[in-house]
Amino acid sequence: MPVDSLSQARYLIAMTPNYTLDATGLLCPLPVLKLRKRLKSLSIGDVILLRADDPAAVIDVPHFCAESGHELISTGEVDGVQTYLIRKTV
Repeated sequence: MPVDSLSQARYLIAMTPNYTLDATGLLCPLPVLKLRKRLKSLSIGDVILLRADDPAAVIDVPHFCAESGHELISTGEVDGVQTYLIRKTV
């Protein structure tokens, strides 16, 4: 496998969530509280996809990740729902 393909494969594997947490319909602080609770049960290196539609999550989720030491891999939006890909690091 060429180096570029191997690197791309590793990247895609790292971006594939092990778990999904749907926090749509929940308001601050519930999306972050549910995320924190779920992360406690995961293994280091696991990746979780959080879905939320609370406007405050745009601030709360990155802040939570920075303060707790988890890696915020990416953020996005799909059909009006915010998506956050987070890797447990501690």
